[in-house]
Amino acid sequence: MAKIKGLNFSSIPYLLKFGKKHYWVDYDEKTDTLYISFRKPQSANDSVMEGNLIYHYDGEEIVGITILSAKDVK
Repeated sequence: MAKIKGLNFSSIPYLLKFGKKHYWVDYDEKTDTLYISFRKPQSANDSVMEGNLIYHYDGEEIVGITILSAKDVK
């Protein structure tokens, strides 16, 4: 099995804390934006921005996260 140099799985425990069974991940290279959706369609009715993260909610339920400048996230 081939290994990908520099691959980091340290974010996995954080994703699992959301308690979701399915994740959809899309990346827009042009804008360096990573989209993580916990349901399709998201149907968010509220969003909260904290730094380069935008949390999307439907009521109290988190339905997605947008990561701006994803390549810069440490």
